[in-house]
Amino acid sequence: MKIKNIKNLILSFIVLMLSYAPQTMAQTSPKIVSVNGTVSEILAGIGMEANIIGTDITSNYPATLKSKPKVGHNRNLSAEGILALQPDIVTGLSNELKPELVSQLKSTGIKLVLFTQTYSADGTRKLIKDVAAAFGKPKAADPLIKKLDSDLAAAAKVNKGAKPKVLFIYARGTGTMMVAGEGTQMQQIIEMAGGANAVTGFSDFKPLTPEALVAANPDVILLFSSGMDSLGGAAGLLNVQGVAQTNAGKNKRFVTMDGELVSSFGPRLGLAVGELAQKIK
Repeated sequence: MKIKNIKNLILSFIVLMLSYAPQTMAQTSPKIVSVNGTVSEILAGIGMEANIIGTDITSNYPATLKSKPKVGHNRNLSAEGILALQPDIVTGLSNELKPELVSQLKSTGIKLVLFTQTYSADGTRKLIKDVAAAFGKPKAADPLIKKLDSDLAAAAKVNKGAKPKVLFIYARGTGTMMVAGEGTQMQQIIEMAGGANAVTGFSDFKPLTPEALVAANPDVILLFSSGMDSLGGAAGLLNVQGVAQTNAGKNKRFVTMDGELVSSFGPRLGLAVGELAQKIK
């Protein structure tokens, strides 16, 4: 009886250890699905790119992330696509995931690590620190922040003259054209680059109208490179009603930038500010 009890005890211990081992591995080397490009970039920057087994379609920097399996756009995700990758952790921004998706993922036992983002230099520093701390690598944030501060200092020296009025247009062909109002990341980066947002009096984004465009009369029109391409280039933008009547249209002062770089407010924020400052000065 005693021998049998000992055998049962040993068997129970083995089962316990086998069940515990995967949990330990998940804690020390978790399989991560990241559903935000900025968070993905920070994870790669703190040395955790190898842990990322899937991302959303905005996660394209560093370029090696492009080869990771994609689960869709961060604002239109399904639990099925994420669960198919069998992650230990799903991470991203709390405001981008629908409540029902959060509920579905939590019900499976997957750990959710979600962050908030503020569109400012301090907000970017905080996000980098928060991500690094959450994944057990707080010291890894230091070189990223040091590089960010260096880039921002260099960018601050670029444009110290008059503040041009800059209008950001989000375009996906002429059928979808929106302008960025107050409180948006595009207003923030325009101001950080030494410009002034050409439109005021509303928050978030709203549809572009010829009347509002003429009234704003921007000195510079800023678009994502993909947005300009969707309009057929500068010639296509000039054909948009109202553009030719603005100072930007008359002087053909159209600026394009990589959308993920200029809007992500991640570790490359200083580089984005510097590039925009150079282009609008």
